[in-house]
Amino acid sequence: MGWTRRTLLSLVMSGAVALAVSPAQAAPSAELWEKWLTFDAASTRSVDHTAWDGLLKTYVSTHPDGLNRVAYGAVTDTDKAKLSDYIGRLSATPVGMLNRAEQQAFWINLYNALTVQVVLDHYPIASIMDISISPGFFSKGPWGKKLISVAGEPVSLDDIEHRILRPIWKDPRLHYAVNCASVGCPNLIARAYRADDMDAMLTANARAYINSPYGVRIDAGKVVASKIYDWFQADFGGNEKGVLAHLLKYADGPTKVALEQARGIDDYDYDWRLNGL
Repeated sequence: MGWTRRTLLSLVMSGAVALAVSPAQAAPSAELWEKWLTFDAASTRSVDHTAWDGLLKTYVSTHPDGLNRVAYGAVTDTDKAKLSDYIGRLSATPVGMLNRAEQQAFWINLYNALTVQVVLDHYPIASIMDISISPGFFSKGPWGKKLISVAGEPVSLDDIEHRILRPIWKDPRLHYAVNCASVGCPNLIARAYRADDMDAMLTANARAYINSPYGVRIDAGKVVASKIYDWFQADFGGNEKGVLAHLLKYADGPTKVALEQARGIDDYDYDWRLNGL
């Protein structure tokens, strides 16, 4: 398997690898886990995400800068138990018996719920990068650890993102849905994802992030974009021209004007501080 985001970042942060690593080397591979291709197109089954929806509405708030922050320190023991019960119910879900739209909402909600749970399990922390539970000598963060079994199969956050969501749906907007509990990440929205309005939610997320300073900002006339567009360039057209085309599709106002005039992306950055209060 190729480089993963967590492996690359931990190597860079430890000084063990030069910053000259190319985007192609740095990007995690979208390698299909064929087990999860099974679905039932005729299925009318749905997954109940009510508990997760309620927790998000209780603890996620939007701040004046547009950043959604999570009140990790305020989560009660009762609500931690509700989160655990919700994740347990997802674990027992017969995913292959769902239709494809329900599966997409299932995996996104599971990813985000597991991320919040793992942060709560280690809170207080300054960054999710401080949760060094992934296997591997250089690994940092929780992404590589098998956190749960789904239909009897142990899965990690990396599995959900890079072996299920990315290769099955092949939609770059998924990067605006899965949340890594960081300031630089697209917002954890204050509601659960649903199959019936997924497209609208993903599009709204893309617009919100690209038109925020965490997605794209103009600094002294230079275009500075989120490192997401560097790490996952393959998902955004495969080159810088493709990234710019993607950004322009969702950009508005001054950001759109600046991107229309830009010859390229001058720099990338990312803020790994925890998205807490």
